Amino acid sequence: MMRSEIRGRETGLLQRRGLLRGAVAAGMLGAVGGARAQSNVITLVVPTAPAGTTDFAARLLAEPLSRQLGQPVVVENKAGANGALGTQDVARARPDGMRLLVQYSGYHVGSPAIVPNIGYDVRRDFAPVSLLLDAPQVIFLHPSVPAANVQELVAYTKANPGVMNYASSGTGSLQHLGTELLKLRTGTDMTHVPYRGTGPATQDLVAGRVQMMMTTPPPLMPFVREGRLKALAITAPTRHPALPDVPTLAESGLPGLEVIGWFAVFAPAATPEPVLRRLTEGCNAVVDTPEFRRRAEEQGAIIRIMPPAEIQARVNRELDEWTRVVREARIQPE
Repeated sequence: MMRSEIRGRETGLLQRRGLLRGAVAAGMLGAVGGARAQSNVITLVVPTAPAGTTDFAARLLAEPLSRQLGQPVVVENKAGANGALGTQDVARARPDGMRLLVQYSGYHVGSPAIVPNIGYDVRRDFAPVSLLLDAPQVIFLHPSVPAANVQELVAYTKANPGVMNYASSGTGSLQHLGTELLKLRTGTDMTHVPYRGTGPATQDLVAGRVQMMMTTPPPLMPFVREGRLKALAITAPTRHPALPDVPTLAESGLPGLEVIGWFAVFAPAATPEPVLRRLTEGCNAVVDTPEFRRRAEEQGAIIRIMPPAEIQARVNRELDEWTRVVREARIQPE
């Protein structure tokens, strides 16, 4: 074989090796690019099962927030341990703003009031981002209960102690603590039946397996409109425009008994301030839109923009208040 042919084959071999190395490098870059693209997704962790108000709030936020920030936003339901599973998940997440908690006040301040060593500290482990909804509780009854108002409900419950079963989304939820506060104020006896989220609790309430639930209106309003549930009273200081025929507890003879749930976005505590500011501005911009307001208010929720510092002050205050209720009602972890 001539030297020129040998040199030609060697050159071709080197070229093919170069192309192979280039292809491998391109594949590695593609994999890195894919990983970077995946890390661009913001996950809204919901610590409840689907179909409850927390899930409603998260899904109401996700798509417009994605447009607002220019990056994907997805919802992940991580129910379990009365909200603690999903809440702990975000408390321990990397503080980069990519994994956020859409939280319900009952889990954020109610559960820790009952379980001091719950696995997270709401005063230290989270950075408030945005308030999504204020949602007064409504007392819902199954139609089989012979009561058209709160006074009739109290009279029926006193005449039938221990017969009424009330549902909640879990021990420590605002549904649980609010009803226990109602029991304290009225001297009634009802049995608590906790569920893993408002969705399954609602199913059993509509089916009549439990008779009552004090909860936020959104997931139950369709059943009220269909006549499958009764709405007796709202726990806000004034009636809500979306529920004009539902009296307040004060109008029902129980002044001073107010139970307001809220739903807010939190990030891990060490999230950098510029990241938090961007998230807060994005969430607040969505909450302030007519479409978000309309869809929330149709379901009985109230929209209010609240600075992060005020959200944390509210967390601290309500944690103290519900801790007192837990002590007075002698509520124990289940």
